[in-house]
Amino acid sequence: MKKLVAAVVQSAPPAFDTDKTLEKLADLASDAAGKKAQLAVFPEAFVGSYPKGLDFGMRLGMRTDEGREDFKRYFAAAIELPGPELDKIGEIAKKTGLHMVVGAIEREGGTIYCTAVMFNARGDYLGKHRKLMPTALERAVWGQGDGSTLNVYDTELGRLGAVICWENRMPLLRMTMFAKGIELYCVPTVDDRENWIPLMQTVAFEGRCFVLSACQFAKRSDFPDDYNCIQGNDPDGVLINGGSVMVSPFGEILAGPEYGSETILTAELDLGDIARGKYDFDVTGHYARPDIFELKVNEAPMAVVSKAEETD
Repeated sequence: MKKLVAAVVQSAPPAFDTDKTLEKLADLASDAAGKKAQLAVFPEAFVGSYPKGLDFGMRLGMRTDEGREDFKRYFAAAIELPGPELDKIGEIAKKTGLHMVVGAIEREGGTIYCTAVMFNARGDYLGKHRKLMPTALERAVWGQGDGSTLNVYDTELGRLGAVICWENRMPLLRMTMFAKGIELYCVPTVDDRENWIPLMQTVAFEGRCFVLSACQFAKRSDFPDDYNCIQGNDPDGVLINGGSVMVSPFGEILAGPEYGSETILTAELDLGDIARGKYDFDVTGHYARPDIFELKVNEAPMAVVSKAEETD
């Protein structure tokens, strides 16, 4: 069984500035490649930003004009797929020779989505995953994904897929990914709580896969001066504190968690550990009971408008 070096990148973008974000993404990818990484996972909403502490002027039954302006700026920072920004990320993957998973805010029509985009080391776009269930106030600014992006991709490194932040608290979603044979289970997130770590250990141990969780580390200085967040205006104030981690198929921590600074964590992954783990526990194989339990998943894209079938 092969071994590989993976990296989780703990950083934050220059908020709402997509061009500068892509420049920083290129620099961080180069740094990860310099650490001999073959796969790099970037945090949730790295491209487009995660506006922690912003309420978008939202109250039950009312919105403010200032909140609409905040959303307009956030909407403008999102990227379209396909589009020139996606092409640029592919160029970064090709130049660095990295497989990459990058959290991005995606714009389609009048809605934005929390998305992860995936590339191989040749810069080929593998596909995307849209977050199915935004959490709390995220629901006011992000749309919901559907089952059509619950994908796992065959790569030279192994079977790779992404599950974003609190989607990992959805057992049926995890089961869907396990059933697809995921080996490199990538988790872009902004959850910096300490109780995030045992969840990542559970996912890895449950799925007998490697879990690579990349969280942002963001300060107030990463956001514009007119960013009206509840945490205040101290430039050194920490908005998102990190906690990136990598976990083996036995639930053992391989790297991290790291808090309080930007960093790139690396670890060697022995894919043989997947078979060693599934020897006594394969949640969708010999340890399943399909005669008792059955999960049905709708993977069809959900269109709001579709053409009626013509009849004779």
